[in-house]
Order: sequence, then structure tokens, then C-alpha cells
Amino acid sequence: MLEIIKQPWPWYVAGVLIGLIVPALLLIGNKPFGISSSLRHMCAACLPAKLPFFSYNWKKEVWNLFFVAGILVGGFIATVYLSNGEPVQIAASTKAQLIALGVKDFSGLMPSDIFGTAQIFSLKGLIFLVFGGFMVGFGTRYAGGCTSGHSIMGLANLQLPSLIATICFMIGGFISTWVLLPIIFKLIG
Repeated sequence: MLEIIKQPWPWYVAGVLIGLIVPALLLIGNKPFGISSSLRHMCAACLPAKLPFFSYNWKKEVWNLFFVAGILVGGFIATVYLSNGEPVQIAASTKAQLIALGVKDFSGLMPSDIFGTAQIFSLKGLIFLVFGGFMVGFGTRYAGGCTSGHSIMGLANLQLPSLIATICFMIGGFISTWVLLPIIFKLIG
């Protein structure tokens, strides 16, 4: 049984299991699925300032913080105790395109040439980590939710704003991957 858990699961199994979270949350307590709202709840709990955006009863949403904590703990357990020891599988065409851009180290979960600790205080780190993180946060707030909230929960509920947000997420991802990433790598190498 443990060997089954250690192997990568096909998308049609893992996707169905992720999709079943939506009806489970709705049936158990009429709760929406989403991750980005947990950051708002953490800020509301920790910030003493009376900012209007954080002035609400965050304790009613504490379940979401436990849900995110479960995701973090589950990811840690899966990485440390259930890893099969093989490197993350990357398509050969993707690896070739990244190598052409100058990415060489594929040993970790993410390429350390882009996201490694040595990059944090470099121009590359500023662009990918700080500016990229700001853009993800801004986009999440502007769209009224993250990809998991819109693309899993919103589409399951047949919400038109979630369909529009998901299409925009995909277009933004394609533009970032095929247009912006090569430009950034040419500029900063």
C-alpha cells in the first residue's frame, strides 16, 4: 500500500480527488474552497491595526487556516517520508527550453537557478520573487480569488466570473511563459 502512495498518481485520479474537495466542503459545512483567503484571515488575526479590509470576524473562518495548515503538513509528510527518491519529472521539451534560457539545475522541486537561496538578493530574485510575488498577490486580489478558488470551486459552481478569471489566468500564464520569460532571461541572463 505504501508503494502506491509513493508513486506519482495519474491526473485522472489526482484530479478527481481534488475535485471531490468541492462537494465535501459544501456538504460538511457550506464552505467555499480557496487558499488565498487564508492569507487575509492570518492578517486579520495578526494585525492590530483597524484596517477596514481586515476588520471582520476572522474566527468564523478559522477552518480555512486549519485546511491550509493541513496542506502544508501533508506536503511536508509527502516530501520527507513518502518521496520515491526520484527527481521531479519534467517533460524533455520543457527541460530543453529551460536549458536554452540558461537554467541548469533541475535537482529540486523548483530550479535553483531561478528560485534558489543564492538568487534572493540578486536582480533575478528581485524580478522573480519580489515582483512576481507582488503580481500574483495583486492578481489574486483583483480577481477576487486564486486559481484554486476560481478554477476548482467557481467552475464547479458554474460561476461566470470564475470562468473569466480562469481564462485570464491561463492567458497570463501563456504570455509569461512564452513572451516574458525569454525576455527576462535575455536581459538578466
